Amino acid sequence: MALMLRKGSIPIAAAFAAAFLLCLTPLAMGQSDGKPTAEEAKAFVEQTEKQLLDLNNKLARASWIKANFITYDTEELEADYQSQFTAVTTDLATKAARFDRVDLPEDVERKLKLLKLALTVPAPNNPEERDELTKITVGLDAAYGRGKYCPTDKDQCLSLNDLERTLAKSRNYDEQLDAWQGWHAIAVPMRKDFEREVVLANKGARELGFQDVGAMWRSNYDMPPDEFAKEVDRLWEQVKPLYLSLHAYVRAQLAKQYGADKVPANGPIPAHLLGNMWAQEWGNIYPLVEPPGSRGYDLTELLKQKKVDELEMVRYGERFFTALGFEPLPATFWERSLFVKPRDRDVICHASAWDVDNDQDLRLKMCIEVKDEHFPVVHHELGHNFYQRAYRHQPFLYRGGANDGFHEAIGDAIALSITPEYLNKVGLLEKVPGPEGDLPYLMKMAMDKIAFLPFGLLVDQWRWKVFSGEIKPETYNQSWWELRRKYQGIAPAVARSEQDFDPGAKYHVAGNVPYTRYFLARILQFQFHRALCHEAGYTGPLHRCSISGNKKAGEKLNKMLQMGQSRPWPEALEAMTGSKQMDATAIIDYFAPLKKWLDEQNKAQDNKVGW
Repeated sequence: MALMLRKGSIPIAAAFAAAFLLCLTPLAMGQSDGKPTAEEAKAFVEQTEKQLLDLNNKLARASWIKANFITYDTEELEADYQSQFTAVTTDLATKAARFDRVDLPEDVERKLKLLKLALTVPAPNNPEERDELTKITVGLDAAYGRGKYCPTDKDQCLSLNDLERTLAKSRNYDEQLDAWQGWHAIAVPMRKDFEREVVLANKGARELGFQDVGAMWRSNYDMPPDEFAKEVDRLWEQVKPLYLSLHAYVRAQLAKQYGADKVPANGPIPAHLLGNMWAQEWGNIYPLVEPPGSRGYDLTELLKQKKVDELEMVRYGERFFTALGFEPLPATFWERSLFVKPRDRDVICHASAWDVDNDQDLRLKMCIEVKDEHFPVVHHELGHNFYQRAYRHQPFLYRGGANDGFHEAIGDAIALSITPEYLNKVGLLEKVPGPEGDLPYLMKMAMDKIAFLPFGLLVDQWRWKVFSGEIKPETYNQSWWELRRKYQGIAPAVARSEQDFDPGAKYHVAGNVPYTRYFLARILQFQFHRALCHEAGYTGPLHRCSISGNKKAGEKLNKMLQMGQSRPWPEALEAMTGSKQMDATAIIDYFAPLKKWLDEQNKAQDNKVGW
């Protein structure tokens, strides 16, 4: 996940924003004695972009400090900065509505729309409520970052990284369950604040002209909110058969490991048995489901054999992009980023890419570990950084992905080129496995890429219903698990109640990060990959393609990245793929050999498909 800090920033002191508001002319504030004009709107937008750029950069630095030094004081500082940025942005977004009925140039009209959508958590105009909302949002984010499980029989508290290692490596049912329950308990205190946050944010969204926050989020996709929801459903129906086949096979293998009394043959899979705290990606249990044959290598072992450290993993990612024709990362990236979890303090370890000054001050914040799954994550986050730098010449309100799914998809599309052939090319793998390694390779990929799809969908399905009022506070947890069963075929191993708040145990809920972007990214990355492979002249199986070192593919990629958010996303998609419609056929093509094998295995073993 990348922290897109153009969406939030604060002045050096509370007085800064007040001074800023006082210094704006009536024209820049969108106010005049007569009827608003297109010329006024253009001047308003120009002044707004200059001021928000400055405010954003100041907040970015405050946010960076808080994320890397979580203390009471840094939380308060970020909250103050965020409150002032939110106040100014909210005020400007409200004033932008003055031009709604003015005949405007397309460029000005688009920027005014993006201004209204600039805040993920819109605040009410009331100063007291705005400050209250800001403190809640900052507090929820920090509470997640501080979260630890302290077993009563142990002196040492366990971090999320510690607990995730247990889920990844242990095959002891009760030990895994204890780790799962321990982490989910950290979210219980968040429930009351989250409920209040929904009320305040919805009020802010309505003041900007949206039905609720969910409708506001869905409006950020260059189509009506309800139409976008249907588009997401259409994409899910394309990939659902592939997920169902994988789920059925994995469930059968888990039943062999833990017994039918623990893993029912026809029911959902217990959430703590899939090697991930949220059962969103299943790669850590790959050894339990590995197809016949051999993948031929263990990337974690290869990295260790070559004595690759955390910093060198980032260097591999950078070299991939420079080989495509991109400029190297600036020296400040290496000086200012956080690559390894500090031993002496709490930090928010969730991987994120930062664009602190909306120009060249790019940073990575990640508690890197030298292991298989972190290698593509590094490439993913650098994808954000190179995208950020590519569109830095755009006006401020266009400095973003064509849609937020694009931003998430770029790095993942690059990571699809981390094939055995690529690992061999860069000296990590001595011998490329033959065709016999394809099924294991595809299974390993599917345990992350395909397993994630329903989770990527349901997080915002839950939040959209919360924001609309369809899901009431008294059924937050019940509704969460109903959606997880419906889409994922996952269930808790122990009874849950409304005393729990399991959605808050996921960073993106506590941190207010819209999540549908990750579902879209899983679709788009394969669509991007197929297009780039075609540009590179590749004609073999899609899962064997690597665009490594292909300058022609790099040029096509950079052309789209440079567009930023200056045009509706279908135009950016067309620039990359030749099509204006998101399409899941590329992911189906990529995994076609695995789908055929899974269906054969499920039929032969009489594995029920579904739950």
